[in-house]
Amino acid sequence: MLEIRHVSVNYGDVKSVHDVSLRVREKEAVALIGPNGSGKTTTLTAILGLVPLAAGEILFMNRPINDAPPYRVVREGISLVPEGRRIFPRMTVRENLQLGSYPLGKRSDPAGLDRVYQLFPALSRREQQSAGTLSGGEQQMVAIGRALMANPRLLMLDEPSLGLAPVMIDQLYERLQGLRKEGLTILLVEQYVSGALELADRAYVIEAGTVKSEGVASELLEDPEIQRTYLALSVEGGPSSG
Repeated sequence: MLEIRHVSVNYGDVKSVHDVSLRVREKEAVALIGPNGSGKTTTLTAILGLVPLAAGEILFMNRPINDAPPYRVVREGISLVPEGRRIFPRMTVRENLQLGSYPLGKRSDPAGLDRVYQLFPALSRREQQSAGTLSGGEQQMVAIGRALMANPRLLMLDEPSLGLAPVMIDQLYERLQGLRKEGLTILLVEQYVSGALELADRAYVIEAGTVKSEGVASELLEDPEIQRTYLALSVEGGPSSG
């Protein structure tokens, strides 16, 4: 479904991503893991067309998209849940969700809203509430729901567990597993490495802007080097609970 071929992205004289190649197959979940500042977020924003490529090519459904503006990429079937949620706090939950369907030319999408409310029932009870008054976990639900309103074929998530309580992280990953069972393709950047690798089919390890290794997620989860480097700390930086 998605193929990144030898992509490089520069910020001025700084190489954020250098010669990255990866593939995501249809109905597959793929995780990108690595230390902070390694280029994971830049990779996602490059796919969406938010930053220009210095080199390389990005294909979606065998068509190049690296020169397409972000709204066209969304129309092609790719949605991003950004790091930090990026919701509009003064707008209602319903208004935030409806923004997700705007790139498709829809100002109202009752069927899309129903799908989001079935996935996140708490949002239906708060649809007229200002999004900024929600808990962090509920705001993340809004961010994911907004991305789903574009009816994506590929859902990209950037650090969805960031700042959430463990119980909320568990609920979030249950929902992501449900989306996988429905056949949605997922590309996930995550600091909660154990959860990401349990969700994913395959994973890429990115360090210093370059893919250092890749493999089956379940095998990487058992890899001593991955355990030592990425699983020693929990999401909040303390000892891991497993």
